[in-house]
Amino acid sequence: MQAGAIAAGESFTAALAGIDWSRPWFQPFAARGAALAAAVQRGADLRALLDAESGALGLRNARGLPLHFVAQQALPEGKAYEAHIHATGEVPTRDNLHDFFNALVWLHFPQAKRLLNQIQATVIAREGVQTTRGGVRDAATLFDENAVLFLSEGEEHAEALRGFAWQRLFVAQRHAWDTACRVVPFGHALLEKLVRPYKAVTAHAWTLPLMPGGALDTLDKSVALSLQEAAAAGTLRGGRCFAPLPVMGIPAWCDDNASPDFYTDTTVFRPGRMRDLPRQPD
Repeated sequence: MQAGAIAAGESFTAALAGIDWSRPWFQPFAARGAALAAAVQRGADLRALLDAESGALGLRNARGLPLHFVAQQALPEGKAYEAHIHATGEVPTRDNLHDFFNALVWLHFPQAKRLLNQIQATVIAREGVQTTRGGVRDAATLFDENAVLFLSEGEEHAEALRGFAWQRLFVAQRHAWDTACRVVPFGHALLEKLVRPYKAVTAHAWTLPLMPGGALDTLDKSVALSLQEAAAAGTLRGGRCFAPLPVMGIPAWCDDNASPDFYTDTTVFRPGRMRDLPRQPD
């Protein structure tokens, strides 16, 4: 298991070449992601490729404007990034892994990304760009950057997650992973970290029911609906609407975690916090 972020000064094409698309966390994005990465490595322009994909999928922002991936310079000075996307449909995109993964998530989860952008833009329009984001915008940003979707049948796995019961979740219930419980990455900053994973990588887990089939378009609708319901109920606020999940503890995500001793490292698998986490709406 490699440690650390992408090396300073590493070229974008070299960084793309370093992505191992066979890793389980990249699986939902591997087909499209690998093809885009290969095309950029051959000299194609990332934004032109993304625009073609977006057009073929008919992607639009919350105002119904066609989604376009544009150069970072298209973002006017002093204009908030989220507000610009909402107002114009333009997603400023740099040649780096962070923005590459952001675009991949747009292509795979357009409804959820559209709603997150609408939530962020609405808060900015109402409150302006503050030195601190505030509860709702903070939660939307955490989701956008660092979320995983924690999908499970019933409440057994979700309760173990919310209760920081790592031995129960990852050892006693290990046999049920990928059948009664699974995780799908969402946050683009999280995906960037996982190019070179390390034990302490921790995601913000958003719990949802595991549905038959598991197609991404169906999951996208479920995520968007859950976010909409949480925002309406006032439970989409800050970091406490998520459960922390050290993702290298997920079975099959790390060879080292086959031993129960892997989970005794309390610097990573922490014992919990003082008050209960709220559940997401059913």
